[in-house]
Amino acid sequence: MERFLSSAINKVDKKGRVSIPAVFRPALKGGSTLYATLSVDQPAVEAGGPELLEVNEKRLAAMDSFSPEYEYFSLLVHGDMNIMNIDGEGRVILSDAIREHTGITNQVAFVGRGHFFQIWEPERFQAYREEARAKVAEMRRALSAGNGQGKDTGT
Repeated sequence: MERFLSSAINKVDKKGRVSIPAVFRPALKGGSTLYATLSVDQPAVEAGGPELLEVNEKRLAAMDSFSPEYEYFSLLVHGDMNIMNIDGEGRVILSDAIREHTGITNQVAFVGRGHFFQIWEPERFQAYREEARAKVAEMRRALSAGNGQGKDTGT
């Protein structure tokens, strides 16, 4: 399975279109549709090809279909889904809902996350990246202290 790796910042044109980074396109396997849903806990959008839908469908299949958790997850996965067509030049149009949720105006940060990627407003992504770096550094220090030798375990 191809993965979405790396990150890039691209400009939004006057028509609200943005180019998907070339490095992400192989993971879309030539597909002309992008599936995107608003992140629940970040001002970002989680996007990808059919594999993203499959992962979420597997999560739903593991849940009790009569539970409130299933209802909530299904609502967000299915009801909040933005289906975007990829044009011949690899561009998509960002919906008003996406722009409002992310704060995107004239630039987009694309961030690879393995089987999906995220779409961010670049400054918000930079702040989140700095927070993530600080958290990982803290986790590494805790792991190093816990291995009895005070050495970095390479995590």
